[in-house]
Amino acid sequence: MTSFKAMRHMKKIWDQTVRYFRPMREQDSNGKTEQDPSEEAAMLPVWRRKKTLAIGGALILLTTAGLVGTQQYNAYVERNTVDIYHVYMNGEKVGTVGNPEEVEKLVALETEELTQAHPGKRMVLDTGAITYEDERVFKGVPETASTLTALEQRFTSHAVGVEVKVDGKVIGIVNDQETADNILARVQSKYAPGLVNEQKELKTVKTLSLQSSSNVAEDAAAKEEAPGVQVTEVGFVEDVAIDEVDIDPAKISSADDIYKLIVNGSTKPTKYVVQSGDCVGCIAQKFDISPQVIYENNPWIEGDRITVGDELDLTVIQPEVTVRTVERVIEHEAITAPVEIVKNDKMRVGESKTIKEGVDGKQSLTYLIEKQNGYVVSEELVDKVVLQEPVAAVVEKGTMVVLGEGTGRFAMPVSGYRITSKFGKRWGRMHNGIDMIGNKTIMAADSGVVEFAGRKQGLGIAIIINHKNGFKTVYGHLSSLKVSKGDKVEKGDSIGIMGNTGNSTGTHLHFEIHKNGVIQNPLKYL
Repeated sequence: MTSFKAMRHMKKIWDQTVRYFRPMREQDSNGKTEQDPSEEAAMLPVWRRKKTLAIGGALILLTTAGLVGTQQYNAYVERNTVDIYHVYMNGEKVGTVGNPEEVEKLVALETEELTQAHPGKRMVLDTGAITYEDERVFKGVPETASTLTALEQRFTSHAVGVEVKVDGKVIGIVNDQETADNILARVQSKYAPGLVNEQKELKTVKTLSLQSSSNVAEDAAAKEEAPGVQVTEVGFVEDVAIDEVDIDPAKISSADDIYKLIVNGSTKPTKYVVQSGDCVGCIAQKFDISPQVIYENNPWIEGDRITVGDELDLTVIQPEVTVRTVERVIEHEAITAPVEIVKNDKMRVGESKTIKEGVDGKQSLTYLIEKQNGYVVSEELVDKVVLQEPVAAVVEKGTMVVLGEGTGRFAMPVSGYRITSKFGKRWGRMHNGIDMIGNKTIMAADSGVVEFAGRKQGLGIAIIINHKNGFKTVYGHLSSLKVSKGDKVEKGDSIGIMGNTGNSTGTHLHFEIHKNGVIQNPLKYL
């Protein structure tokens, strides 16, 4: 208040000075000649000169007081001037705050509350572009509370998720990339247990090769490999993609839910009534399913025997993705000792005598089996290595060889052959022989007598040869016959043409060897 008092005092002195000199200015206005100030001063009485000196001193004091008052006023103004900040959101003014830190605290608080409201989800607070303009205002009062309220009302939020898509179709949305990767790895490990680590990063490509082909082709002769199954490839048939998206947090699903959606997929109950000419393989081919589905869903089927009017359950679960696996299967099989016949013209026909016992050999058979979601799609013999050569037995027989009697040594019934299905368990049941493709002409594997030539359940057009030494061979799925029941054949004779009859899914030969009524693995003798 001191500065205002000084100003009032200065004004009072100034007013008095003006009143003192006013008569003199009025006299000048009446036409009197204005005198030189120095002469005028000399003509003044002494008391007037003293008064003039006093007024001059007063003016000096007034000027000094004015300077002091101005400084005090400026200091007062400075003390009452504050900085305020105009707040803009996306270029639009919202209000004013005293400090930008107030806005930053609001953003931090809103972000924390958003995270707590949606635990386990990646939430993003949409604040827009917040900018500030600084202004100094005398006795300014920022509208901090209302500005923060207005900002809070304008804030929005969203979650960030990861879409799992199969051939462009969104299966579901999960929280992050790691979760999606683990789900896909878990799906693959369902069909390749122990091979895919659920915690490892998985590249979603159509085929994920897990073993180099050089390992597959390793020479078993150099290193004998133990029998067993090894999954060499696992991947998806479909195009599986993972994309990050902005999403409503309510649409994010758990990893277990997405896994179940993928593996369970959809199930459409399907029934089928057997028609004339049907076979298990034919029906599987017609509905584009594995024969294994038919056998598993219809356990009452025995020996591939189905009749017209039978109702089959062909229902199959259709997962959202198809996991393709390739298995490398190694089996060790015995090589039955061959028999060398020494003819003895002194022995009667049919008589024999073992001179030397044979010793079975040992071989390693390598198959590649392709599966889709655990169902066999194809299998192929890719390698056969003799680990131990058999030692032939020597048997002495009479010289009067009866036509049609076999030697016990079997030749491949197909030239240029390739084995496409192995002997043993297949689709939950026994596969009694081997399947092969190659030259279409079917040859007798050994000498013998044709015991059967015609149509047989499951085998279609088939031939059975009795080799008169305990062995019988079976040839199935032929398209036509070249022999009849009772014909005597020699090893290598043409007996029929390869076909696709009976329970068959394509042109091939089904070949069996029986010894004393017991089914054998043909690869032990061929």
